[in-house]
Amino acid sequence: MTHDTTPTQPATTPAPSAAAAPAPPGGPAASATAAGGAGTRLDPWFGSYAARAHGMRASEIRALFAVANRPEVVSLAGGMPFIEGLPLDVIGEAVQRLIATKGTTALQYGSGQGDEELRERILEIVALEGITDAHPDDVVVTTGSQQGLDLVTRIFVDPGDVVLAEAPSYVGALGVFRSYEAQVQHVPLDADGLVPEALERAIVQARSAGQRVKFLYTIPNYHNPAGVTLSLERRQRVLEICKRHGVLIIEDNPYGLLGFDREPLPALRAFDDEGVVYLGSFSKTFAPGYRVGWVIAPHAVREKLVLASESSILSPSNASQMAITTYLATCDWRGQIKAYREMYRERRDAMVGALSEHLPSASWNVPDGGFYVWVRLPDGLDARSMLPRAVTERVAYVPGTAFFYDGQGADHMRLSFCYPTPERIREGVRRLASVVNSEADLVRLFGTHAEPDDDPRDAEHPSPNLA
Repeated sequence: MTHDTTPTQPATTPAPSAAAAPAPPGGPAASATAAGGAGTRLDPWFGSYAARAHGMRASEIRALFAVANRPEVVSLAGGMPFIEGLPLDVIGEAVQRLIATKGTTALQYGSGQGDEELRERILEIVALEGITDAHPDDVVVTTGSQQGLDLVTRIFVDPGDVVLAEAPSYVGALGVFRSYEAQVQHVPLDADGLVPEALERAIVQARSAGQRVKFLYTIPNYHNPAGVTLSLERRQRVLEICKRHGVLIIEDNPYGLLGFDREPLPALRAFDDEGVVYLGSFSKTFAPGYRVGWVIAPHAVREKLVLASESSILSPSNASQMAITTYLATCDWRGQIKAYREMYRERRDAMVGALSEHLPSASWNVPDGGFYVWVRLPDGLDARSMLPRAVTERVAYVPGTAFFYDGQGADHMRLSFCYPTPERIREGVRRLASVVNSEADLVRLFGTHAEPDDDPRDAEHPSPNLA
């Protein structure tokens, strides 16, 4: 039985004239109330927000990282590249020449699709991962790959649609999906990446329940946060499953060139130019401060992405695009990536060695590229509840709950080795081990254990620290 709860008025009651209604006294709070929403003492416009905005809440973890950024704290949390490793003097001179000689173009509006020369340069980069059939017209330059992900979600996802994502998955992606009111269904991964059989089950189950599966979001290389890489054999199986079921693949690949011991595996997009939308970024291999990424998409999808981007930002920054084009044209960017690979491998080794020495009660993967180690805590420990005590001991990490849509992950943490020096990494792990061991003693004494997070706000609107 249904009940109509819509309030009614007698038919004889005349509607008030909007033109004749005087402005309500009392300032914004009264105006907001008159507009149909009840304000609060702290936010007079509270009742006027769109329904989706009421889910926009910063978690306590976001606030905690303001403290974690202090210099005395060893942060193993953020995915920030080691910018000091760049030839900053050479880059500075090149950018100075750019503004002096082409400043009137660099500081002006540009194309909504992005600078053509940069799009041509991007094709040189993705060719290293087997994408050799793309044309500059297939590329859309974005304000970081984060905007690319937002645009893709915007043009494909309606409220209630299903997005498939690995378990765990990138916190920034989960925030985008939540903001568009998607339902995220996690698909397990293991040491070889996404599990194809689990992917097919998830697709079949969702459709059997009458749900619309819009796309699979995956990070196939040096996964954030899990650190694993999708094997070559599984890449073919994932592509076959998604093609057979008509599911688009969103391939997010910021770390693909940062492998430590091997050349890059072919991108998923290298095998399929119609069923894969590829996201790339300069944030991990060059400089996140320029905020330049890209999307390679099929023609029809590309057209909608350009229109969506123009309605959002008009055009990506000409200055940032031309600065990156100048860097690619005048600097040894391939040599710089090689230097980064060697440096990050040294830092990975420092972290894994310190974990073996100081925290043998935990378990972790040994990534062969990227930025992250995914650590499973001893039984009964809760990484989220432990974080304030860790920051008190001057070490920070990201709790595993940040990387799940549904509150899983309390027994995991992500440790990042990309930014601190090897010495700082070893000291940070030593401090972390002291916190973990103290927490484990309390668990043994009181018998508590980690529970799923009933309010997983970490994934809604992450700080850039969680990138």
